[in-house]
Parts: sequence; structure tokens; C-alpha cells
Amino acid sequence: MEALVHQKVTPAKIIETGMNFWSAKTLLAAVRLELFTHLAKEPLTTHEICNTLGLHKRSIHDFLDVLVTQGFLTRQGIKDTAVYANTEVANTYLNSNKPTYMGGILEWANDRLYERWHHLEDALRTGKPQNLAGKVSDSLFETIYQDKSLTQAFVNAMSSMQMANFLTLAKEFDFAQYKSCCDIGGCKGDLAIQIAKNHSNVHCTTVDLPQVESFATANVSQERLEDRVNVVSCNFFKDQWPTCDVITMSNVLCCWGVNEKMTLIKKAYESLPKGGALVVIENVIDDERRTDTFSLLMSLNMLVETTEGFNFTKAEFESWTESCGFRDVHTLPLNGATTALIAVK
Repeated sequence: MEALVHQKVTPAKIIETGMNFWSAKTLLAAVRLELFTHLAKEPLTTHEICNTLGLHKRSIHDFLDVLVTQGFLTRQGIKDTAVYANTEVANTYLNSNKPTYMGGILEWANDRLYERWHHLEDALRTGKPQNLAGKVSDSLFETIYQDKSLTQAFVNAMSSMQMANFLTLAKEFDFAQYKSCCDIGGCKGDLAIQIAKNHSNVHCTTVDLPQVESFATANVSQERLEDRVNVVSCNFFKDQWPTCDVITMSNVLCCWGVNEKMTLIKKAYESLPKGGALVVIENVIDDERRTDTFSLLMSLNMLVETTEGFNFTKAEFESWTESCGFRDVHTLPLNGATTALIAVK
């Protein structure tokens, strides 16, 4: 017992990590309840929040004060006298009325990923993706695109997860020397739209499966960019890609095994002119695989969700691209754990 009392290590990190799902679920519940969207209109008391969201008064102070400690809410007063408001980060990214809203990916996590991760042990034992019952799942995309509501949720999730990265890439990447860009796996066309908005010299194409064409077409039309952004439906494994100066892929390579990754990189090389660039947006794992927790967790998510997908290091990306003929691989940090890997032909 004395040895335990005087030891320098404590179990605090173990408890904090093991119970982190408490913290995650609190935020996910707040997003699902649209708490931040309501608070973006005006600060509210606990009584007003209960009435607006249809919540019981028991533990409402605990729920809201957790969000205060997490940095998503501010509070004036305490308990029954408390008035809550959004912090700047919540007002920017968790208000569904703003174009920067990231709630789509959190709703996807709450409604789909949370249950699938419950079966992580099964995925680790079998090496196969898991459905909600803990059984082997069909292809991720086959499952999603069979259901219109699931397709809508997926499109919203991908859009909200990457929008901040798209805004950064469109502003920070030097498109001055290029005239055309093709976004492979472009979903609803957000990246192509942001590039077109920021670079009048670049004509953009967004490419994805037919099931998401209507979302991209509507998005491009809403932005009145029909003359600057083309929407193309194709199977990017089977069909020929448009030729262009820059090819982008966002969270595409991570969904596939090595052979499929190489196929996509080779097709990119074949579609680019000399001096053209392949820009891959991913949660890139640090080369020593020691520090980048989020990217490693994202790779585990690929285990849970896909048949062969995994995240990778810059060194691995360099080896794949160099074997296809690319050179001059470098990085552009985006937001959080997300990086743009850039390979030049």
C-alpha cells in the first residue's frame, strides 16, 4: 500500500481516456438537440432551454455545465440563475444556420458511428466492417446509397467534416499556374465550389457516383457557378477521368486497400500533364506512428466502416506516388489533424 501511495504514476489518464465517451456523447446530444442553433439566436436560462428543447429539469445544470467546461458554452450566474450562450467556436461551427456548420459529421457519429464502434472488438477479431447488429457489413457505399435518407446524412456529414479544410486549401494552395481542377469523390461539390470562388482562372469539375449527382448539381446551382463547375457522374475505378491540371481527393484514399489506393494514384498520374499536381486531403499519421492519436483513430474507423481502408503516413504516400512517377511530395497543414499531401508529376 505504501508503494502505491508514493508512486509517481496515477490512474487518472486511464480513467479519463476510458470514460471519454461521456464527454463525446454530451456534445453529440447537444448537437442532436440543436442546442447551439437555438442559443445562436439569444442567450437562454436553464428554464428556457428546458422548454425550448423539451428537456427534463433533472441534471440540466450538469448537462449544460459540462458544455461550459468543454469550452462550447459560456455562463452568467449559476444553477437557477444561470444564463447560457454559445462560445465563438460553437457559434461558428455548431450553429446549423451557418455555412461553416460541422454538425453533419457529429450527427453521423451519433446516429451511425457510435453504434458501430460498440463492436470494435468484433472488427479487431475479424478484420471486417461491422453493421449495427455487430455482424459483417456490406460495402459502406453500397449500404449508404441504397437509402436516400442515409445518402443525405452521409453527404451532409462529409460536407461538414471537410468544409473548413476546403476553405483553407482554396485560400492557401497556389492555383495561379493552373487552369483546371478535378475533385475525385467530390460528393456535393464543396471543394470544387470553393476553388472556383477563390480562383477565377480555374475551371473545376467535381466527380462522384450517380447517386450523389443531384446533391452536387443543386449545390453548384445554388452558388450560381454552373459556368465554372462541371458535375460529372462516374465510377472512378472503372471510368476514365477528365484530364486537368490539378486532381484533388478528400478522404478518398483512406477508404480503400493498398491495391485500390495505387489504382487511384496511377489514374491521377495518367490524367495530369507534366507539372500537374495531385492534392490529397487526409488525416495523415505521423511517420513514427507515436503522436497523432486522431489520425490513428480515423484509421480504426476505416476498419469499422470499410472492407480494406486505412489511413497512412506521409512516407507511405511518398512511396506510392513515387512508384507511379510523381515527384516533389510536400505537405500543406489544414485544420486540426488534417493535412494536404501534394505530389507533382
